[in-house]
Amino acid sequence: MAMTLRLTDDEDRALTATAQRLGISKQEVARQAIRQFTDERARFEDIVHRAVDRFGPVLDRLK
Repeated sequence: MAMTLRLTDDEDRALTATAQRLGISKQEVARQAIRQFTDERARFEDIVHRAVDRFGPVLDRLK
């Protein structure tokens, strides 16, 4: 799927520098960053859901 990504000048410079340092395209840097963000977010949400499931009754009593 095609997508247009609008970046500030500073963001573009950082993206360009990272891509050059890693020897990969800016597109690949962006794709890896998106995967990392979404994976970390999913893990965080899973931890929160498990904590609420486990400690929800206790938290309700502490209200």
